Amino acid sequence: MFGLFKKSTEKEKLQAKYAKLMEQAHKLSKTNRRASDAKVAEAEELLHKMENLE
Repeated sequence: MFGLFKKSTEKEKLQAKYAKLMEQAHKLSKTNRRASDAKVAEAEELLHKMENLE
C-alpha cells in the first residue's frame, strides 16, 4: 500500500522492457527465427545499458 505512488527507477523500467523483449523473442523463435534474433539483439542492448547504469 505504501509503494502505491512510488516511481519506478530507470533500472526497473529497463528490466521490465528486457523481460518483455525476451518473452517476445521466445514466442517468435517458434515461427520466425530472424525476428526472434532481432528481439534478442534489442534485449542485449538494454542489458548493456543496465550494466552502464550501475
